[in-house]
Amino acid sequence: MSGSWGRPNFTFATIAAHIGQGKGSGSGVTDMVLSTSRPVLLVGGAPVDAGDLAALSGRYHRIVAADGGADQLAGHGLRPDAIIGDLDSLRAPAGWGDVPVHRIAEQDSTDFDKCLAYVDAPLFFAVGFSGGRLDHVLAAFSTVAQSGARVVLLGDGDLCCRLNESIRLKLLPGTRVSLFPMGAAQGVSSTGLRWPVDGLDMAPAGRIGTSNEATGPVEIAMQGGPVLLILPRDCLNELLEEMEASDV
Repeated sequence: MSGSWGRPNFTFATIAAHIGQGKGSGSGVTDMVLSTSRPVLLVGGAPVDAGDLAALSGRYHRIVAADGGADQLAGHGLRPDAIIGDLDSLRAPAGWGDVPVHRIAEQDSTDFDKCLAYVDAPLFFAVGFSGGRLDHVLAAFSTVAQSGARVVLLGDGDLCCRLNESIRLKLLPGTRVSLFPMGAAQGVSSTGLRWPVDGLDMAPAGRIGTSNEATGPVEIAMQGGPVLLILPRDCLNELLEEMEASDV
C-alpha cells in the first residue's frame, strides 16, 4: 500500500473462521454491519480516557460500540453509529432509538473480535479495551495481534499496534519504544534504538522488548511473532504517517 488506507490480509471469512462462526450461523447478523473506506473508532466497555478521544478527534469517520462501550460513549456525550456484541453489559439495549443494535450471542469471541468481524474499514482506532480487568487487557492485546484488520489500540497514555515485519518511525531521542512478542519472534535488524534487537530471539515467556529507547529516527525489522509495538500516545502522528505509507 502506498499513500492510502489499505487493509492487509483481511477477509470476512478469515475472521469469521477465527471466531468460530460465519454469515448466517445463528448470530442474528448475516452481513457486514458497516462498511466504509475511512477509519472507524471502536469503543469498548472499559473506562475511556478523554485524552484518547481528544487525540483521535477528526481522525475517524464512524463510531461502533462494542456492547457496553455505548454507555462509555454516552458518558462523553457521543453516540455510536452501531452497537455490536453479546449485549451482556449494555445497560439498556432497547433504549438507543435509531442506533442499530446487533446481538451476536456466541461466546467463542470477544466483543472486540465481533466488531472487527462485522465492520469493514481500512483502519480501526480502539479505546475502552485496555482499562479495568487484566484478562480483558490481555484479550485486547491478543485481538490486535491476531486480527487481519489494521488496529491502533489506545489506553493509559500509550498506543499499540501489530508490527508487520518492519517499520520506520520519525521519533525523537528518548522516546520509549516497546516490542512485545505474542509468539516466537526474532529481530532481523534495527537502527535508532538504544538497545538494538538484531538477532535477538523473543517470546512471551522469554525475552521481551519492554522500555527500549529511540536515539532518533527508528527502523525495526522482525520475523515470526506476531509482535506488538507500543509507543507513547503522542507518537500517534508519526505512527499514522508510517501506516499510510507501508504495511505496519
